[in-house]
Amino acid sequence: MIIKTQAFARAGLLGNPSDGYYGKTISIIVKNFGVTVIIYESPELRIEPSAEDVNSYKNVYELVESINENGYYGATRLIKASIKKFYQYLKDNSIKFDNKNFTIQYYSTIPRQVGLAGSSAIVTATVRALIKFYEIDIPLEYLPTLVLSVEKDELGITAGLQDRVAQCYEGCVYMDFDKKHLDKKNYGIYERIDTKLLHNIYIAYKTTLSKVSGDVLNNIRVRYNQGDEPVIKTLNEIAQIAEEGKKTIMEKNGEKLHELINKNFDLRCKIMNISQSNMEIIKTARSCGASAKFAGSGGSIIGTYKNDEVLTKLIVELKKINVRVIKPFIS
Repeated sequence: MIIKTQAFARAGLLGNPSDGYYGKTISIIVKNFGVTVIIYESPELRIEPSAEDVNSYKNVYELVESINENGYYGATRLIKASIKKFYQYLKDNSIKFDNKNFTIQYYSTIPRQVGLAGSSAIVTATVRALIKFYEIDIPLEYLPTLVLSVEKDELGITAGLQDRVAQCYEGCVYMDFDKKHLDKKNYGIYERIDTKLLHNIYIAYKTTLSKVSGDVLNNIRVRYNQGDEPVIKTLNEIAQIAEEGKKTIMEKNGEKLHELINKNFDLRCKIMNISQSNMEIIKTARSCGASAKFAGSGGSIIGTYKNDEVLTKLIVELKKINVRVIKPFIS
């Protein structure tokens, strides 16, 4: 039997990057892009490499282009780490499972390293495939924690729960990562928000700005751990924006949501250096009358627009700087 699972791109609407610091966020799933994992029983355990994992190139230019788009590491390590962590979970919880091997392969349409959570989507889809293959039940509220542990514990990647919660729950999710609750339960407080309440959302991305998000956020982690007061204060303010944003969405207050999205990014600028190329995307979008903030760690933005006239202007102006605009499919 062939099993197929999926996980989709994620965009942080409000609150990021406070999720890794006991903060609060609101994220949406972006079904325009996704990862598909296929798994089926086989005599040996085999991980099929995708195009980005194959170390064969036409010339040095193709090799350099591949590194610029995908970094030095493909997805094989993510799948290996997912299998190892999944096995560890079964062992730690004394869960019996059939001793059978499998072949696993994946395909991704998520733009790489532009803050749309492509790596965590691979892990999420892989874990989902393993759950179905071995017919194991893992509580939904704990699943994001397991997915995060793959990258954080096994691979040493700096990350928070936000991406994994959005990809496991899907739709639009409000997340409260209260420290006491996390320490006690090992997961946050997650609340789905009706996606019908979201209107005029856009996402824009530029693949030439690819970077590894863990590298971007590492400096903030160091300063936070050192008790840097401006960093801690700003992250708390960003978290409160998500809490206020939940109420704003419920009230269908588009103007207020516009303000909160812009404020979220402006606060981020106080504690993080923003590259000129990334800032150009934000400023261009705002000059069109749209709100704009990072969807993740850079390379992509998310915001709201007032009407189709603004959306058209967004598409035209951002295209001039090689940025693609899409309307996210969230449900």
